[in-house]
Amino acid sequence: MISAEELRERLGGGDSRVRLLDVRWALGDPDGPQHYLNGHIPGAVFVDLETELAAPPSPARGRHPMPEIGHLQKCARSWGVRTGDTVVVYDATGGMAAARAWWLLRWAGVPEVLILDGGLPAWERAGGAPATGEEPDPAPGDVVLNPGAMPMIDADAAAGWRGLLLDARAGERYRGEVEPIDPRAGHIPGAVSAPTAENLTPEGHFKSADELRSRFTELGAGPVAVYCGSGVTAAHQVAALAVAGIDAALYPGSWSQWSHDPKRPVATG
Repeated sequence: MISAEELRERLGGGDSRVRLLDVRWALGDPDGPQHYLNGHIPGAVFVDLETELAAPPSPARGRHPMPEIGHLQKCARSWGVRTGDTVVVYDATGGMAAARAWWLLRWAGVPEVLILDGGLPAWERAGGAPATGEEPDPAPGDVVLNPGAMPMIDADAAAGWRGLLLDARAGERYRGEVEPIDPRAGHIPGAVSAPTAENLTPEGHFKSADELRSRFTELGAGPVAVYCGSGVTAAHQVAALAVAGIDAALYPGSWSQWSHDPKRPVATG
């Protein structure tokens, strides 16, 4: 994490090795690019979650499959990311989308990736003035990405997980009461409901390390893995677990992959 005050201090001090990525995306909201044009942190580059942080969707792989490493590296260089940079990612929804960029870049071996705690609203509350319109294209970066630096599991591993498997979706989707987008309602048998929104304060900041540690330890013990609808908000859960000092694996295919496979069992309630 990085606070808005610390980010303002680093940028105001002329730190040229900070790369800002604006990752505004939400399910059912295709207007991220327009939100960026309406106001963003000066110098930030807009990142398209659908095309840059995911491969094309498919029933076999889910709605936001892992991108190929070559594609991700090409995108990261187009954002201006250079070896040794500190990458700061943000959105306007408490890090729910930005965490996908955080997780992917950490998985790809970028050592210093930080989520702006509280996102754009926190930046504005701290006195930061947003910029509008387009930014100049950044100078091409030279970062070299190497996958595998963050733990990840597939559907088979999720099915046989011996430990704590967390479902980061809203409780009503976990219970199977509603399912707005995927073909079957419910959850992976044995998974525990842990809605991502409960990682945050009412102001959209991550809760304290002690609060998060208490939350997750009360849910169960053993190795931790996380899934959600399509591997986006589950990355936020992994970030919250990291704040709490708990390592966790991500199941990127998540419910959008699992629910398309008729061989996979579904639990409700």
